[in-house]
Amino acid sequence: MDHNIPLITTIAAGFGMALIFGFIAERVKVPALVGYLVAGILIGPATPGFVADVHIASQLSEIGVMLLMFGVGLHFSLNDLMAVKRIAIPGALVQMSLATLLGMGLAWWWDWSWGAGLVFGLSLSCASTVVLLKALEARGVLDTMNGRIAVGWLVVEDLVTVLVLVLLPPMAGMLGGTPAAEGAAPLWRTIGQTLLGVSAFIALMLIVGRRALPWMLWQVTRTGSRELFTLAVVASAIGIAYGAAALFNVSFALGAFFAGMVMRESEFSHRAAQESLPLRDAFSVLFFVSVGMLFEPAILVQEPVRVLSVVAIIIAGKALAALVLVLAFRYPLNTALTVSASLAQIGEFSFILAGLGLSLGLMPAEGMSLVLAGALISMALNPLLFAGIAPFHRWLLGRSAWLRRLERRDDPSAGLPVSTEPHYLQGQVVLVGYGQVGRRIAGALAARGIPCVVAEQNRELVEDLRSQGLAAVSGNAADASVLIQAHIANAAMLVVATPGSIDVRQMVDTARALNPAIEIVLRTHSRDELELLRNDRMGTVFQAEEELVRGMTGHILQRFDSRPAASPATAARHP
Repeated sequence: MDHNIPLITTIAAGFGMALIFGFIAERVKVPALVGYLVAGILIGPATPGFVADVHIASQLSEIGVMLLMFGVGLHFSLNDLMAVKRIAIPGALVQMSLATLLGMGLAWWWDWSWGAGLVFGLSLSCASTVVLLKALEARGVLDTMNGRIAVGWLVVEDLVTVLVLVLLPPMAGMLGGTPAAEGAAPLWRTIGQTLLGVSAFIALMLIVGRRALPWMLWQVTRTGSRELFTLAVVASAIGIAYGAAALFNVSFALGAFFAGMVMRESEFSHRAAQESLPLRDAFSVLFFVSVGMLFEPAILVQEPVRVLSVVAIIIAGKALAALVLVLAFRYPLNTALTVSASLAQIGEFSFILAGLGLSLGLMPAEGMSLVLAGALISMALNPLLFAGIAPFHRWLLGRSAWLRRLERRDDPSAGLPVSTEPHYLQGQVVLVGYGQVGRRIAGALAARGIPCVVAEQNRELVEDLRSQGLAAVSGNAADASVLIQAHIANAAMLVVATPGSIDVRQMVDTARALNPAIEIVLRTHSRDELELLRNDRMGTVFQAEEELVRGMTGHILQRFDSRPAASPATAARHP
């Protein structure tokens, strides 16, 4: 039997070592990605013992990149980004620029070319979406305002990085990388052709793909075959990524990203995400393992100062820049600390950028090792940074009068305007959260002429509501000041339409202290919160999804059944 089977041995060694070290990483409370990178280091050429096939691992990693970017596109929501665009877009652009400049400064100090410094700085500027999502989910803050800002910030970083991946190859020669072959087209023409190809591909996906892909999934679904559905999803991701590269000279990453983004338009997007998840996870693991195989562990001993400098930029430089930017946008200190911790790491896009720079001759191999060292250390420390947010926040407020004033500074959206009509201040509903459920409840209240004050953490949404003539205050409703500004003491009912976004127990205790007779209607998926109001005569809990809108709205309207109907103009204010 022929045992010269490098593909099988590489996959077997990669999966086996990744399982062992990923498990160890999770047990010591660090992201499993760190374990996958360590597995790659151990089966790479820089360490003794078994050495996997680097060339095959590189091709497997390309599939991993495609499926990874497909997953990012599948979960990308333009609406979520637009909800925090006023802070996420300028914040991400400024923070990436500052981090890139810091990286370029280090590269200049080390006598690297400015092209190498640019790629190096960009690699340090983009955080890992995978690490961030896992960290936010583990702490139950993914759906909070802080979580939405952090995710929106990283989505902007991802989009900028995708643009860089598109523009970097045609500009490599000008940046000091591999020069163009003799007779090649001028740089301006090459860049123009690249942008034209990207534009044509995007237009094709938005015009044709958004109709063809959902239609294809519907036809496959009608067969009733789960295997065919999974195959259709994976074939679409990889096929579109390959076609984008072959026909439009677009990177695999961008092609797969748009495949996922277009598939999100389908009613089968949730199922597509579920069915493709195991394969995406498997090849993503191989991607991180293959990246680890490129790491030179000797750099930790030979260049410890350089490694520490890189880690300082990632953890201190990026975090401090984000902290200042978020505070400059007049958001609370807690939000600034959450966003800072979210960005204090680098991951998959950093590897893709650094690998591309290495292949184009822009960055030395040492740069790739430094990026990997920074990623390993920052991802290992990131859970500690998140765990330290609450105690560090308390410590700062306890020792700095300036920060306490900053936390209490005037915010025009934090209180109701003086011109607020009197009927919003007496016998009203205080509605916490204006998401999909909260919006429908508010619309039903408006149709019946029931006054409602919205308490929402998204300041931009509060400003939009006020522009429509609605009563709204911004802030975390667990804070007594927010409930006071919503005139909870005179309210008839407190309705919590957003689960898991605030400290419900603290909010309920505060509401009852300010208004003992208030009725509370709570949406929850938490057993603790369910027990909180189970035996409360003035409390009602809605738990199952199908209960949410019908049950909560019906219950509220029943209580206000005697109120007169609203005028058409009032009802029209709520979409």
